[in-house]
Amino acid sequence: MPNTLVRPSRRRSARGFRASLAASAVALPLLVGVAPAEAATNPYERGPAPTNTSVEATRGSFAVSTTTVSNFAATGFGGGTIYYPTSTTSGTFGAVVIAPGYTASQSSMAWYGPRLASQGFVVFTIDTEGRYDQPASRGDQLQAALTYLTQRSTVRTRVDASRLAVMGHSMGGGGTLEAVKDNPAIKAAIPLTPWNLDKTWPEISTPTLIVGAENDSTAPVASHSEPFYGSIPTATDKAYLELRGASHFAPNSANTTIAKYSISWLKRYVDDDTRYTQFLCPAPGTSLAISEYRSTNC
Repeated sequence: MPNTLVRPSRRRSARGFRASLAASAVALPLLVGVAPAEAATNPYERGPAPTNTSVEATRGSFAVSTTTVSNFAATGFGGGTIYYPTSTTSGTFGAVVIAPGYTASQSSMAWYGPRLASQGFVVFTIDTEGRYDQPASRGDQLQAALTYLTQRSTVRTRVDASRLAVMGHSMGGGGTLEAVKDNPAIKAAIPLTPWNLDKTWPEISTPTLIVGAENDSTAPVASHSEPFYGSIPTATDKAYLELRGASHFAPNSANTTIAKYSISWLKRYVDDDTRYTQFLCPAPGTSLAISEYRSTNC
């Protein structure tokens, strides 16, 4: 699939910046002594300042609506459900497409829809074209769904096409790695107990949070999540979160730990919202929920 996502340049030249300041000083002399707080505000921030309670809550501050995409309307994937903030006054939102695992449908990932959308994202949980599709195919389908979401969907005007992410479970997690290998313009990736025969990912430059499960017997972390994490270049912002005592299917049910760190990762890298860095850095220690956490982004 052609790369349709392009990172916008957010850097202004020094000359242009100085000229802008000079023009402002001439036009608004009374504001010379005022600190430029508003100019420094991140335009992609959505929602109030986060707290530990807010990132662990089952719902965020945004009301959520849904729309269904039939498999007949979809091209290159199997249809799905779009969850989006109902607000039309907050500007556009970053978006994430989520793929299910081997033999599974979008229903296995449905809990992420309202949970993430209520935090200020457009979320698209998809069905794949075939339940036995392998990770490479699922990666292509994730990208096809991103294209549909930003170009053809009924909510396309609510989505910032320059701020997109992918997630997936099991083979969908392996597909997440495939998608960002092929398309580095994707802003963030979160493979959930991922499975893939390819164990090395030196091509990945997208910030990637890999979630493994300590007792995973389908995609054991020693032969999947850990080598995946280790093979991603250290120059890439990456993290490895291992769920204590969890099975391969932990991502299929509402999970506060997965939600907290997924929200924080998406906010940090899709929205450039450094207010969420506090939940990622310093790296969390082991706990009743986390058996291991490693990262290069702190």
